[in-house]
Amino acid sequence: MTTTARPGLVVGIDYGTLSGRAVVVRVEDGAELSSAVYEYPHGVLDRTLPSTGAVLPPGWALQVPSDYIGVLKHAVPAALAAAGVDVADVIGVGTDFTACTMVPTLADGTPLCELDRFAGRPHAYVKLWRHHAAQPQADRINALARERGEAWLRRYGGLISSEWEFAKGLQLLEEDPELYAETRHWVEAADWIVWQLTGRYVRNACSAGYKGILQDGAYPSREFLAELNPGFAGFAEEKLDHPLGALGTPAGRLSAQAAAWTGLPAGIPVAVGNVDAHVTAAAGDALEPGRMVAIMGTSTCHVLNSDELREVPGMCGVVDGGIVSGRWGYEAGQSGVGDIFGHFVRTSVPPEYFEQAQRQGISVHEHLSRLAASQRVGEHGLLALDWHSGNRSVLVDHELSGMVVGQTLATRPEDTYRALLEATAFGTRTIITAFRQAGVPVTELVVAGGLLKNTLLMQIYADVLRLPLSVVDSANGPALGSAIHAAVAADAYPDVPTAAAAMGRVRRAVYRPVEADADAYDELFDEYTRLHDYFGRGGDKVMHRLRNIQRAAVAR
Repeated sequence: MTTTARPGLVVGIDYGTLSGRAVVVRVEDGAELSSAVYEYPHGVLDRTLPSTGAVLPPGWALQVPSDYIGVLKHAVPAALAAAGVDVADVIGVGTDFTACTMVPTLADGTPLCELDRFAGRPHAYVKLWRHHAAQPQADRINALARERGEAWLRRYGGLISSEWEFAKGLQLLEEDPELYAETRHWVEAADWIVWQLTGRYVRNACSAGYKGILQDGAYPSREFLAELNPGFAGFAEEKLDHPLGALGTPAGRLSAQAAAWTGLPAGIPVAVGNVDAHVTAAAGDALEPGRMVAIMGTSTCHVLNSDELREVPGMCGVVDGGIVSGRWGYEAGQSGVGDIFGHFVRTSVPPEYFEQAQRQGISVHEHLSRLAASQRVGEHGLLALDWHSGNRSVLVDHELSGMVVGQTLATRPEDTYRALLEATAFGTRTIITAFRQAGVPVTELVVAGGLLKNTLLMQIYADVLRLPLSVVDSANGPALGSAIHAAVAADAYPDVPTAAAAMGRVRRAVYRPVEADADAYDELFDEYTRLHDYFGRGGDKVMHRLRNIQRAAVAR
């Protein structure tokens, strides 16, 4: 059956860790006419506050919400101008955001950090997804949930992350009770930006299910929350509880103020907010069971649909309709991927490598990848753990840290660089193994994100995973996914799968495993698993002890 789309254009806006991107998309076939990027002026606040210069403790990661408005004021008009289109042809707009990125606001949506009296208070700022300083609170949530036999814990693989809404909310209460009392809404940034676009606060079902512990229509009980802290008893009903919006439906219409910011027509539908990873499944037309989507950037999020409900140890969550209506949506992830490669290049690569790259007219990453590509599997003699930003899945422990084993005086930067690439592939294999052992098949990996351009990395993944790698044929995967949801919200298509089939862009099986290399990686993966389990499952808590020593030193 052929569905004829309503003609017109849609705009997708993707909010990442360091920047926001807008893309103008043709509804008929998903063709991307233009895109524009706006870099957040404040970036990630992980050392000091911009207002006072106050030093932030280890594990903190904050942002400034006005940077998000800057995307609307700069990236969207720039994308429209580059497309050279009549803005009257734009029939809808959709957004996605990193999750779980939390904004404490007043009743009208004003972020607390925008109030002069709170500008010097760290807890008044946006807590970025990679804010990991709430790990002690997450540990207590997990311990109490296990003790009480809370049924919802199984829907999250047995562990709640420090990145999520409840752990960060409990940290706010316990470290700055005054600000907690001032916080009327504890808002996912995905919903806050839609609020700014429409003037209406609608809580998206995706974030609420995966990050807000909303299962079967209920949050954790008042009794459970009171046991954590008496002042936390009303957290869910007072700070979180709000009408939900289904994915692909309108949250409201573009306000006159937002129209002035963006140059878009006032009154067009704005889709309910969504999460960057989950929305990308539509961009890759990967909504069928078995197709795991990996959005690879600073971190990696893995999402997968299934017709069956299973309990997967260490998964980030399983939500009914969390990705697309009518299927169980699963999520897992790695807290550091591109961040790890970037950190290594910034801190551990000598100047001559930069000079060599500059002479070739390529980036240092490309230079290191070319050097590493000439090696045989295992030739560098190294093995790394990809925990530089903690472990999201399957251990769900952000007190863990990175490691490289096997270094000698002969070790070169390209050796370590390749070992780090391989470590992230081993981390993804660990996740896929957990899904398969729980009875959730994974038959294909569909990759999106900025790391697609590294062909060595993609081939390593195909070899390590022994899976064909398909690629989302877009440099703007999440933004394209948001545009697809915008088209559905504007009634251009009847549902998300139909829109994804018409507008999604994917190239199947671009990378296939090389049997000899896959065999060699099997041996290395066995060694990775030994390290993973020894340091991550209780063999030795040295990584945790080092974190405690670090905190004590900073506090002195």
